[in-house]
Amino acid sequence: MRLAVAVDGHSMFYAQQKVGWFFDPRRLLELATAEPGVELAGAFWYAGLKDPSDQRPFRDALTSLGYTVRTKPLRELGGANGETDQRQFARANLDVEIAIDLMTIAHRCDEVWLLSGSRDLDRLLETLRARGLRTIVISTEGMVARELRNASDRFVDLASLRPRLEKADALQQPVFARST
Repeated sequence: MRLAVAVDGHSMFYAQQKVGWFFDPRRLLELATAEPGVELAGAFWYAGLKDPSDQRPFRDALTSLGYTVRTKPLRELGGANGETDQRQFARANLDVEIAIDLMTIAHRCDEVWLLSGSRDLDRLLETLRARGLRTIVISTEGMVARELRNASDRFVDLASLRPRLEKADALQQPVFARST
């Protein structure tokens, strides 16, 4: 079986904050290929950037793990009531990039894991399913659109994957002892 993984970095950042832990991108790829006979057809990570140097070490690490990293500048909006001295960044929408990448490799895939909560991707999943691909959405309760869940073959709550995906450095944090 050939599998593709697409991670909406913005959506997953907030989903991970909600569950209270962060997943390790390396462990995600290990989980994706853990079953015998599973080959990775593609791994994509999508991120909005404040500037070209934003998150550079993290993006380089993702690339070295085998992810194709797609970025887009965050759209900058002025402050409230016309105040221009306050910068406020809006989300960089990478849904089109996700759709193009997954449609481009669909002919090489049997299954797609989409880590996102964006309802704008529901039509993409419907189209992939119509082409015979199995689609799995991984996100967090309360952070995933009902339309996206309904368009997928299966929904997996990120919280249920904690033992298999949590960053190792988080697992090694010292336990605070009670003072006596």
